[in-house]
Amino acid sequence: MSAVEDRRAALRETLIDAAERRVEADGLASIRARDLAKEAGCSVGAIYNIFDDLDALILAVNLRTFAKMGAEIRQAMAEAGDVPPAQRMIVMANAYLDYASAHPRRWRTLFDFQMSIESDVPEWYLKALGELFELIAAPLRELFPDAEPERIDMLMRGLFSSVHGIVLLGVESRISGVPRARLEEMIAFIITAASDATLH
Repeated sequence: MSAVEDRRAALRETLIDAAERRVEADGLASIRARDLAKEAGCSVGAIYNIFDDLDALILAVNLRTFAKMGAEIRQAMAEAGDVPPAQRMIVMANAYLDYASAHPRRWRTLFDFQMSIESDVPEWYLKALGELFELIAAPLRELFPDAEPERIDMLMRGLFSSVHGIVLLGVESRISGVPRARLEEMIAFIITAASDATLH
């Protein structure tokens, strides 16, 4: 790698670090090119030499969030040991709740961020999202071994949407007033009911 490429790579990491800190502290609205340039010690133009636009920078931050959240979910699964598929999904969902509660602004940025209509979602971003969804799909395939892949995908997305809604209640607990123990009960109920369902 040349010296120029080294400097570009270093600046890229510096900008992602700066954006990551801003998202953690103040959310998506804090991502402004001028502020990032000042924090990174570069010009505003230098940002756009590294990233096509701020959307691309936010995607890079979200990719790190996917990785960190995925690592915590996998760690929780490893600590749970060899448990039945439904229990494994409950462990995953509670780890998801833990991450969202501990890092609400990072978590919200995954869903609040809207790319411009002209932009295509990069393959590497879709791959990271797919790896997280696969954590849910794997136990569903164990529960429903005869289900077609399209059916598993539908079940996985439906189950994720249900758990996500419960987690959102937890993150907005000041408004909803739902205590943590109740959230875990709701998660267990949804996953247990889905696991016991008969597919037609």
